[in-house]
Amino acid sequence: MIIVHHLNDSRSQRILWLLEELGLPYEIHHHTRDPQTRFAPPSLKAVHPLGKAPAITDGGLTITESGAIIDYIIRRHGNGRLQPPTNTSEYDKYQEWLHYAEGSAMAPLLLKMYMARLGEAAQAIAPRIDGEVARHLGYIDSKLAGRQWLMGDTFTGADVQMSFIGEFAGMQGVRAPYANLEAWIKRCQARPAYIKAVNQGGPYRFAV
Repeated sequence: MIIVHHLNDSRSQRILWLLEELGLPYEIHHHTRDPQTRFAPPSLKAVHPLGKAPAITDGGLTITESGAIIDYIIRRHGNGRLQPPTNTSEYDKYQEWLHYAEGSAMAPLLLKMYMARLGEAAQAIAPRIDGEVARHLGYIDSKLAGRQWLMGDTFTGADVQMSFIGEFAGMQGVRAPYANLEAWIKRCQARPAYIKAVNQGGPYRFAV
């Protein structure tokens, strides 16, 4: 049985969603952020030395990092679902989305969040950060033009992985100008498996 170490208001919500899409049995071990600092609790360090979520355990194996977890679950338990055939160029593009989410797209959004916390001290770099945010959101928006999902007409693990980017952008109030991105997130959040995962995981403030 897959155990998901789930941290509230975090990337681990998308792992619950993936498991619901695949209809796989799983167990949730809940971890709660400190209400003042918003840091993850020490209990996660017992799972992995970095003390981060998401993390899963499957048998004797512990895996962290969202992209690696999504890839593992689909390869080991998906029976060919939610990814293109591995011998196709579509699979290579699918893998690119899995890595792009955290490798490039998330960084400027995180910097924007920290910049807001710094206030006046961050104003010198604000134009650069805002420009990077716009560049990445514009790129994603352009790739969704004329498509239901990132890989075309078929929903895949790439949509699950990339969803946190769109949701985090929505939380920051910078998603609305990108119509394709906005519509795609709404489609993601309307999926029955997504709704069930939020109910399973508990309150999730990025579902906007």
